[in-house]
Amino acid sequence: MNDFELESLLVDLESDRVERKESPSDVEKLRQAICAFSNDMPCHGGPGVLFVGVSDRGECANLKITDEMLRNLSAIRDDGNILPLPSLTIQKKTLRGCEMVVIEVMPSEFPPVRYKGRVWIRVGPRRAIATPEEEHWLAEKRKSKDLPYDLQPVGSASIEDLDLPLFQLTYLPSAVAPEVLAENQRTISEQVASLRFITAGEPILPTVVGLLAVGRSPSSFIPGAYIQFLRIDRTRWADPIADQKEVQGALPDSLRRVDEILSANIHIATDIRSCLVERRYPDYPLDALQQIVRNAVMHREYALSNAPVRLTWFSDRVEILSPGGPYGQVTRDNFGLPGVTDYRNPNIAEVMRNLGFVQRFGFGIQIARRSLRENGNPEPVFEVQDNYIRVTVSKNR
Repeated sequence: MNDFELESLLVDLESDRVERKESPSDVEKLRQAICAFSNDMPCHGGPGVLFVGVSDRGECANLKITDEMLRNLSAIRDDGNILPLPSLTIQKKTLRGCEMVVIEVMPSEFPPVRYKGRVWIRVGPRRAIATPEEEHWLAEKRKSKDLPYDLQPVGSASIEDLDLPLFQLTYLPSAVAPEVLAENQRTISEQVASLRFITAGEPILPTVVGLLAVGRSPSSFIPGAYIQFLRIDRTRWADPIADQKEVQGALPDSLRRVDEILSANIHIATDIRSCLVERRYPDYPLDALQQIVRNAVMHREYALSNAPVRLTWFSDRVEILSPGGPYGQVTRDNFGLPGVTDYRNPNIAEVMRNLGFVQRFGFGIQIARRSLRENGNPEPVFEVQDNYIRVTVSKNR
């Protein structure tokens, strides 16, 4: 938006597209506002705007805008508390002689958007938690959108192909706030639809993300939806295979099984310097391998490849191969750089965040690099091609 449009909104004290804050200190309310603007309940089709450094009456609060403040506000997008990830811009502006931060929040393509499990909306000039009927209406809004692959319905599947006890006992409590669940009077179908695991209208069909998250057999409908593990005795592909597994199933189960496989294959040397001091040296840090495998599952190409994510364990290295090349603003040249992220599968990313397999978006590679460095392993090697990404992690010698 240009400065003239922003100034018009700044002085419109009754607008449901505007919220004003004197300072960024109440991060909770800032996030609620961003969630509400993302849901765009009034259907403006344009951005909602947060003015930080302005009172409710539109008066200048004389806020000192620092680089640290801008960085902290920018971190709201990727910290995983608002899901699906909001689309927003943050700028330092001087409007009507007042220095402030302007946060523009675009309507989400994938409503309902939740902050810590609650759906916030705008009701006139104030925020509120959506009712079940309003959540259903937001879900209906996305039917006419050009949906990403992970929200596409799977015509050959039915709701019977979803593990509803897994949904109710494992996924639902991780995705929706406890107080909301306690007051919930919706049917199981309405709950599943509100989290995008089935289509919101007729015919009722599971979506790709629904099958991956809580499907009884995801790979029956999405052929590459599994992880292949190979343990090779030596250093070449032609060397004997010591162990192999296909890790199938819904994401909560398959990712936990992969964690068990990683833990079982990491060798830990023990150095006892005295009777009181014991030092342990893993040949690979577990969290580094976890981050790389989870990134491969989250960002892989599901639509155009039937290949699995491949985890190959040689005697001197581990290779993780993810089908599909870089996506969106991520390119071969900037792959792995801090702050450069994009999401081929935004709803799969949301599921993994809710389940606790992702702590913060956009930091997996940095966490892996740091863990490898601290453990004494060489830097990981990334081979970025148009149709796959391979990460090679060398053993700690």
